[in-house]
Amino acid sequence: MQFGILGPLLVTTDAGEPVVVPGAKSRVLLADLLAHRGRVVSADRLIDDLWGDAAPANPLAALQVRVSQLRKALDDAEPGARDLVESRAPGYLLRAPAVDADRFAELAGAADAERLAEALALWRGDAYADMADEDFARAEATRLAEQRLAVRERLAAARLARGEQDLVAAELGELVARHPLRESLRALHLRALYAAGRPTEALDSYAELRGRLADELGLDPGPELAALHRRILEQDAALSPPPKAALIRNSLPARLDELVGRAGALAELRRLLPAQRLVTLVGPGGVGKTRLATEVAREQSYPDGAHLVELAALPAGDPGVAERVLATLACTRRRAAAPPRTTGWWRRSASAGCCSCWTTAST
Repeated sequence: MQFGILGPLLVTTDAGEPVVVPGAKSRVLLADLLAHRGRVVSADRLIDDLWGDAAPANPLAALQVRVSQLRKALDDAEPGARDLVESRAPGYLLRAPAVDADRFAELAGAADAERLAEALALWRGDAYADMADEDFARAEATRLAEQRLAVRERLAAARLARGEQDLVAAELGELVARHPLRESLRALHLRALYAAGRPTEALDSYAELRGRLADELGLDPGPELAALHRRILEQDAALSPPPKAALIRNSLPARLDELVGRAGALAELRRLLPAQRLVTLVGPGGVGKTRLATEVAREQSYPDGAHLVELAALPAGDPGVAERVLATLACTRRRAAAPPRTTGWWRRSASAGCCSCWTTAST
């Protein structure tokens, strides 16, 4: 039996079939036991979590009914699963051998970007998303959210080391807006902006943080962030991106987290891809065009792979556009034209001997 708490409560069999746990109180009971998995939760605590001040006339009997309902739902889906909910004085204990949060914790300890991205891909939304108002879930949900953010920072740092500064700068912008006073996150964003050739924006971001800290907390930026600010002012060469020879090519950037709310756009792109040589996504900067394109590209399988060509940092009319495309495709003699101010991923067709591409353009 598999349990998911990194999003709305989810239960599936080991074969991947969804398990329906009927009744709101039975679902709350399961979530409570999952929040304390491997530990005994007293009957009094469960009664208080399920009903609070509105407990039924015989609360212990009502709790036993909910436990029986939960056991039946688990056992109907997978025979023997009822034994996962143990009666143990002074209450109940859930033996949950497979919980997505435990898998996340295992992967989060890795050092490589691929495993960190795999850890983040387990998330389907906020932890205990459908139990947000329950006191028993609040502390663990907060802890898991902090761990998720820390893993996103570590993944961003790994991607910066691989030369993905343009995409990291764009993706961290949204996180910084949601956590404007988190200095470790801001430092990564400053490094990405500077490495992407946007030092003025990096300095502006630091000034914005310094103003917020002074106005809201009466504090100055910490010494590490202040030191990074000085290095940017001094144009420290160590902050520059790695040389092209050190970059990992023929690969797409690692996924930071799940893409939500774009099912219609994804379906349309999947429909267009097989029939079109060129697909262009148009929209204001920051709406997620590159993320949408790379999400679909990641699903494709071509003999020569899928390639991301990052052009956003080049000014309009820059003659280096074609060279950057050709360098990514490992071509040395061919010349290709691409519209300026675009970011795209390209694929080569070995059988046809030609290139097909996606581009994203800001309006």
